[in-house]
Amino acid sequence: MKRFLMCQPTFFDVCYVINPWMEGNLGKVDKVLAKQQWQNLHDIVARLASVSLIDPVEGLPDMVFTANAGLVHRRDDGNNNVIVPSFLHVERQPEAKHYERFFSSHGYKVKHLSEGTIFEGAGDALFDMQGSLWVGSGIRSDPHALGEIAAVFDVEGRGVEVRGLELVDPHWYHLDTAFCPLPQGQAIAYAKAFSVTSVAALNDAFGANIIWVSDEDARNFACNAVSIGQTIIMHKASADLRAVLAQRGFEIIETGVSEFLKSGGSCKCLTLEI
Repeated sequence: MKRFLMCQPTFFDVCYVINPWMEGNLGKVDKVLAKQQWQNLHDIVARLASVSLIDPVEGLPDMVFTANAGLVHRRDDGNNNVIVPSFLHVERQPEAKHYERFFSSHGYKVKHLSEGTIFEGAGDALFDMQGSLWVGSGIRSDPHALGEIAAVFDVEGRGVEVRGLELVDPHWYHLDTAFCPLPQGQAIAYAKAFSVTSVAALNDAFGANIIWVSDEDARNFACNAVSIGQTIIMHKASADLRAVLAQRGFEIIETGVSEFLKSGGSCKCLTLEI
């Protein structure tokens, strides 16, 4: 059974602007609705997987977005590693010590990249179902983080194929806002978020198995989805996207997270597979 980390939105709000979605939304979060939306997502995930919680911290409104808590590398022997994040923006930097404390207390072997290397966890690093790791850079995480991540895993004797993707639009500031690997070697992605070279790399890797979503679906954060078996949990999907995914054997569960979109996050941002 998959296991996810989530954080209750006790202190969630839009208190600063560090991505384009936040602009115009300062102080405009309906906190009652946000808590209900988070609980709905939690309950859906908990029906399909195990959910652990990290305590929210006052003054850290984006801690609810646990996708950035780290990059977990699960091992068959149970000795799991995690690379903890180093955030670009000063507003989120204090989150890292709380994530590190959580992982250390739960038996994870904590790893760090070099001092000064920006890397924002699983928001910018996604394993596909073949075990390759796709690392995004260009907006938040540093391009050279890719090589450092590969080196960390190689030291563990658990070499991983690591492939880089360049993000070019600040609206799609993390890889998980524009790319979601799925079972059977499939994926959904938004082409306009990536450089031409990165679009070619994804087409080369996935071929006919990649679904390029529309502008509408991208704006509704369809790629920021949680995949558990054949079930895909997302904020909203167009009729066309639902039909294509259904043809490929997937069940779509929509659960509204509109209040979190005001901060630039959706279902995947609110979860971290651990």
